[in-house]
Amino acid sequence: MTPQLFSALFVSALLTNAVVKLWLAYRQIHHVAAHRAEVPAAFRDRIDLAAHRKAADYTRALVLFGTVSILFDTALLLGFTLGGGIQWIAGLFAGIDNILLQGAAVIVAVLILQSLLEMPFDLYRTFNLEARFGFNKMTLGLYLLDALKGLLLGAVFGLPLLFGVLWLMEKMGDLWWLYVWGVWMAFNLLMLFIYPSFIAPLFNKFEPMQDEAQKTRIEALLDKCGFAASGLFVMDGSKRSTHGNAYFTGFGKTKRIVFFDTLLQRLTPGEVDAVLAHELGHFKHRHVLKRIALTFAVSLGFLWLLAQLLHADWFYLGLGVTTRSTALALLLFFMALPVFTFLLHPLASAWSRKHEFEADTYAAQHTDAKDLAGALVKLYQDNAKTLTPDPVYATFYESHPPAPIRIAHLEKTGEPK
Repeated sequence: MTPQLFSALFVSALLTNAVVKLWLAYRQIHHVAAHRAEVPAAFRDRIDLAAHRKAADYTRALVLFGTVSILFDTALLLGFTLGGGIQWIAGLFAGIDNILLQGAAVIVAVLILQSLLEMPFDLYRTFNLEARFGFNKMTLGLYLLDALKGLLLGAVFGLPLLFGVLWLMEKMGDLWWLYVWGVWMAFNLLMLFIYPSFIAPLFNKFEPMQDEAQKTRIEALLDKCGFAASGLFVMDGSKRSTHGNAYFTGFGKTKRIVFFDTLLQRLTPGEVDAVLAHELGHFKHRHVLKRIALTFAVSLGFLWLLAQLLHADWFYLGLGVTTRSTALALLLFFMALPVFTFLLHPLASAWSRKHEFEADTYAAQHTDAKDLAGALVKLYQDNAKTLTPDPVYATFYESHPPAPIRIAHLEKTGEPK
């Protein structure tokens, strides 16, 4: 392949992605607007018109803001690659004799510059868009503190990983990609173990659940489902946002069940049980393990592909880089990869929605399906999640089934067992 042909393929794929994203955004904005004036029949007795209109306006604002981000991200990637940005940054560190230090410096510089350029978008979303609809509770001081903590964590965990990967790419010969894959798997498994106890508490407070009646109910449900956890915790999610959620975190003996304080304030005891049963359904069906296995399998394939491109001049030149190195190959590959895989997104979304249906069915078998439906309606309302997404947009992006389909599925499950 020639550099010119690869450049043409890259630009064509990038522009195709942008057009598809903008088309999907257009569909979503207009579909939601067309259904703004009336609450869907299935929800009229549970969600009032004002809440429905708020969800429509919030969704449209998010998607419209997203279109600006699409254009910016497209231009930024072109600037880094064919615009010569990465080559220019690589030239700044060309005087460093140590190849590992030089490569790491280039990658870190690009990532930091990218983060700084994208920060205004994140600030606008947090302090304008989210605040406008009453969701944001974060102060600027807390935002900056979170950013600093994230930077420090990246240095503590990311830099050793980066140096290790670059060293393996330089020293392990043609099979370096197998060694890197092993290190990558070990690193991810380590993060699963240490995240609940050491990383998450740096950003939020996790207090053991104090409500004894609620604890007794939840523990009975866990016992019924044959699930063991290291503890039940309430997280102070309200200090950042009014959005509510519940999740499992950790792996093996470090598994924790975490409820946002905002969630517990809104749901009835039965609804809390139903939400928990849904999360238990994910573990019962081994969804987490399946996703981890798929991630590892895909990463192995991508690393093999990178190994094939490592010494291909057309790969570097086709992305606007005249200097060849393992660090630049790594950087270019993972910046360009999403361009060529974006159109596979509907497959991942469909797989995720299948898991959500399975978890809903499991919840309906162990709690009252009406409780889960009620909890979901409250969550849709509290999070201003639209009840009327565009079907094509939802098929492409949504990891959870659209509200009408999901609620209808629950209502067909019958009486609780």
